[in-house]
Amino acid sequence: MNEMKILQRLWQEKYEDDKDPVYRKKQLHDKHNKKIKWTEVKGGIIDRRQNGNETEIYYFVHIKCMIEDYNTFYHEEEILNRCATFIGDSLHTENSINKIPEKKPLTEQHMQLGDTDQRYFYDRRAAVQYAERWWNGANPAYRYFEVNDCTNYISQCLRAGGIPMTGAPDRSRGWWYSAGNWSYSWSVAHSLRWYMSSNGNIFQAKLVDDPTELLLGDVICYDFQGDGRWDHNTIVTSKDSENMPLVNAHTNNSRHRYWTYEDSAAWTPQCQYRFFRIGE
Repeated sequence: MNEMKILQRLWQEKYEDDKDPVYRKKQLHDKHNKKIKWTEVKGGIIDRRQNGNETEIYYFVHIKCMIEDYNTFYHEEEILNRCATFIGDSLHTENSINKIPEKKPLTEQHMQLGDTDQRYFYDRRAAVQYAERWWNGANPAYRYFEVNDCTNYISQCLRAGGIPMTGAPDRSRGWWYSAGNWSYSWSVAHSLRWYMSSNGNIFQAKLVDDPTELLLGDVICYDFQGDGRWDHNTIVTSKDSENMPLVNAHTNNSRHRYWTYEDSAAWTPQCQYRFFRIGE
């Protein structure tokens, strides 16, 4: 049996294992009275490295689900990046990895730096269009963060919605990006979360209590461990039949994912959320 057939069998087992995040996705939709009508799983090898009898295979899995939500249907998609180690013909280990991106040229953007006029119109449609365009890709106009690109991606979406930059060149001030440099709030989940709730933040962000209050283009922040360290951010790109957000994100790349992330390996019952309305 070749490596890809072994990995195909592994993913079939994951789908049937009630302790695996892949199975937990089905449980999550069942919990909210939705049905996964079909699931399409594709994959491909990114890189192969041989060392004697040991072979490391870097590969991706693209999971696409058709979700039935009362009288409507939508696609949910996720990209998982994995590494499998074979010793001889036997699978030894298989783990999640950070994305191995293609080498992309960095192009310098023309942008206004320093303090800006905070009067602006947040174009939610443009922000969501950007989120849909780049949910599984890296815009070469920006640096790609291999370890954790989630906040960089959200910042790009907000920028596409017309939010002006402010605070450069001080990395600990405001929210901004310039070729080769950026604020902490641009790229770090914890920093963006606290900047959003600060007085005078450029997003004019408003903290709301319930996810149903969010609109398309709004942002959700996640503290998966409930330890006060904010780990992740997503952008609302659609709503389901119960007016609950469906979100896009990087790391892992996801599209129209149910907002709670209970199907994520990072999620714990102690997870905390913050819901931000933008441009209020």
